[in-house]
Amino acid sequence: MLNLITSGRTQNCEGLSRRNFLKVGTLGAGALTLPMLLQARANAAASGQVTKDTAVVWLWLSGGPTHVETFDPKMTAPSEYRSLTGEVATSIPGVTIGGTLPQIASVADKMALVRSFAHTNSGHAGGTHFVMTGYDNKVVDNGGVPSRPSFGSILSRVRGASNTATGIPTYVRMGEIRAGGGPAFLGSAYGPFDQEGQARKNMSISLPTERMENRRNLLTSLDAAQRHTEASTQIEGMSKFEQQAFNLMFGSAPKAFDISKESPATRERYGNQLGSQLLAARRLCEAGCGFVTISYGGWDMHGNLAKSMERTSPQLDRAVSAFVEDVQQRDLAEKILLVISGEFGRTPRVNKNGGRDHWAPLSTLALSGGGLRMGQVVGESAPKVDHPASRTITPQDLMATIFSVLGLDGQLQFQSPSGRPTYMLDKGKPIAELVG
Repeated sequence: MLNLITSGRTQNCEGLSRRNFLKVGTLGAGALTLPMLLQARANAAASGQVTKDTAVVWLWLSGGPTHVETFDPKMTAPSEYRSLTGEVATSIPGVTIGGTLPQIASVADKMALVRSFAHTNSGHAGGTHFVMTGYDNKVVDNGGVPSRPSFGSILSRVRGASNTATGIPTYVRMGEIRAGGGPAFLGSAYGPFDQEGQARKNMSISLPTERMENRRNLLTSLDAAQRHTEASTQIEGMSKFEQQAFNLMFGSAPKAFDISKESPATRERYGNQLGSQLLAARRLCEAGCGFVTISYGGWDMHGNLAKSMERTSPQLDRAVSAFVEDVQQRDLAEKILLVISGEFGRTPRVNKNGGRDHWAPLSTLALSGGGLRMGQVVGESAPKVDHPASRTITPQDLMATIFSVLGLDGQLQFQSPSGRPTYMLDKGKPIAELVG
């Protein structure tokens, strides 16, 4: 935990010494102090490949979104297979998507839809592990431990814990993702910074109660502390990792998380909850974050699917369309890649409860930006939307595509628990239609 303290050798914030300038408590497992953690990660990054100044925002539709009612409505299929919510024309000529996503349809020319994504694990945890790491793990649904690191953790291992200029964490998570998104054998030092958990709270400052008589005194104290430390020669004597810790507390990181810095019009455009998270993700990426995962649940629609889509889609529709347009208008489309997926698709045939069940043999991906080729549909589903009718795009292919955007070496290796060099990616190839 980070604490600014005023006890010790000085009496107030105007007289901080180097000794009591910054108190850094333990951060979770491993009991590393923040400067130590930053140094350890920087040392690891020093041996890695120099990467691009690019970022990924992964919007995870937890529960397994129906591929039919989202991005592959297949209205030519028999009634028991086609979209229960109809279709809506997109800004890509001749292409439609599910009828509850009209705003996303309007920005589809700035997106790419992959309709032949598939794998072989229809369990929630297992499917998540497969999609978010590129590797299957059949035991995680029964309490097994994730065996492969997520893309965000790999990037954190390569780039280091945080952006050395801004203090922004390399890998940020908004919302829990079961059995995916973690560091696995890379170690807890490369796990995500949890925007909603204790790590985010640790960015707040605490003062002894006698200094917190009212909000005015608190703000005055913090302002004085920041002005003093920025002007003081004492900070020059700190290690660069202590300075990074200070920057994480006082610098760009807290400001990047704070969407109140955006105009009311921008916040209104994105909407609440999910929109606020996507807006924060855009701000984080602008400030040097490399990977953000956002979990938006409610997609495990075994029954009453049509009404469930009407309830769940509006927030997604508004937030995604706002993000895509905003990134384009800010000339960030070369830098930030948006990936929208879940752990699997849903059964092609509607069940007796008016829903669809788990189905790994086919799902969809939606992507935007990242310098990839947009305004197209990649791949095709079979007439009953049950499997790919064209080349199957696998989790490893998605992984290779993300690696290419982030500038990660496809031959990247790290040491496994057994002490052997292990490839992070061993079979996949970047999706040719997007990167060719």
